Amino acid sequence: MSYPKRLALAVLSAATLMTILDGSIVTVALPEIQRDLGFTAAGLSWVVNGYLIAFGGLLLLAGRLGDLLGRRSMFLLGNAVFTVASLVAGAATGPALLIVARFLQGVGSAFASAVALGILVTLFTEAGERKVAIGVFSFTGAAGAALGQVLGGVLTDAFGWHWIFFINIPIGLATLALAVKVLPADRGTTRAGKADVPGAALVTAGLMLGIYTIVGVEQHGWLAGRTLGLGAVSLALLIAFAVRQNLVRDPLLPPRIFGSRSVSGANAVQMLTVSAMFAFQILVALYMQRVLGYNALQTGLALLPAAAAIGGVSLFVSARLNTRFGERAVLLAGLTLLLGAMLWLTRLPVHASYLTDLLPMMVLIAGFGLVLPALTALGMSGADAGDAGLVSGLFNTTQQIGMALGVAVLSTLAAARTATLLTTGAPAAEALTGGFRLAFGIAAGLLVAALLVAYTVLRPATNAAPVPGPAPVP
Repeated sequence: MSYPKRLALAVLSAATLMTILDGSIVTVALPEIQRDLGFTAAGLSWVVNGYLIAFGGLLLLAGRLGDLLGRRSMFLLGNAVFTVASLVAGAATGPALLIVARFLQGVGSAFASAVALGILVTLFTEAGERKVAIGVFSFTGAAGAALGQVLGGVLTDAFGWHWIFFINIPIGLATLALAVKVLPADRGTTRAGKADVPGAALVTAGLMLGIYTIVGVEQHGWLAGRTLGLGAVSLALLIAFAVRQNLVRDPLLPPRIFGSRSVSGANAVQMLTVSAMFAFQILVALYMQRVLGYNALQTGLALLPAAAAIGGVSLFVSARLNTRFGERAVLLAGLTLLLGAMLWLTRLPVHASYLTDLLPMMVLIAGFGLVLPALTALGMSGADAGDAGLVSGLFNTTQQIGMALGVAVLSTLAAARTATLLTTGAPAAEALTGGFRLAFGIAAGLLVAALLVAYTVLRPATNAAPVPGPAPVP
């Protein structure tokens, strides 16, 4: 791999790391933000939700705009918006300004993240180099969430919550400076005027409203009028978008994209897997804090072995295994390890030993370091060069939807089980543990479904077949 390509990979990975970190780094600082800025309990959730809604809702649109207008331009714009928004967030003196800044951070993250994979697969065309590049890229994503919790705790304790945002500024500026020099310029595949603007409005509104509905489930419930009403409107918008894509000449999301089994299968497997992994990323941390009594920094440090295992496998092992055995086989092996981890968690006791009850599970979690690079390679293998940004945006969109669904479904079920146990007179720690065990069992079921989809849909003979590209623009 040449030096310029290494620099380009570093730029793409750094931007992705900022995006992943920003989704988790803020969680441990929320109590201090609430005390300092005077947030209400309901308003505080928007520090997280404002980012998630903008990020998840705009990914698909940003990916397609990258194909139309140029992926490098979209990447630079996204990083610039994210960096400026980070400055505003760190300097915020009231709730409203912080929420607006978080929404803008989500916009910037969507613009940059949606095209990052598209740039990567068009830059690294040789098979061996691409596998290594995807392994490095996946490392930053897989390890970033766990590192965010540790870094958030350290920065908040040492310097205050403002620095969880200020730290993005030097990274963002360096990324922009290098990106201008090392990322290849591209003109896009068609004129901006041919973009499907009504379709873009439908899918963006549908996704944003859908994610907004999902993140509110824990507070309002699945059967509340608000949830059912907003969910119905979101579904109607997305159905209208799907119908339109079959009728217009230049669709935002061409239906032919889903003709590739690798694209369809990889996105389905990713949604199921990410939903299940919420049980590890968030519920295990809650178990450590609310049942075992760990503080935020202790929890982050306790999760470091998992981050190290995931990162080490994705960085040093996954590319070699993918080359030797193929992505599908490696994906199935990684999903099996994750299933073992979730099943292990279903037996967690109230009084757990870190060494015997938690550490073995974190070794099995290393399977995520196999799953993510394999899924990325499979999902992007079905993308023609002209659709790389769109497929990249789609891949990131299913990841965010899976995360939102995991939060809504698993946390709601865990809370309901805990409430039931409390009514029977169970001690608080035992009731909480019972709720977490149920969520881990549901997560195991999601991984079984992911294994079945991967085995039946992602057939080896069809993985390498790309989606036919769009007709050349005169």
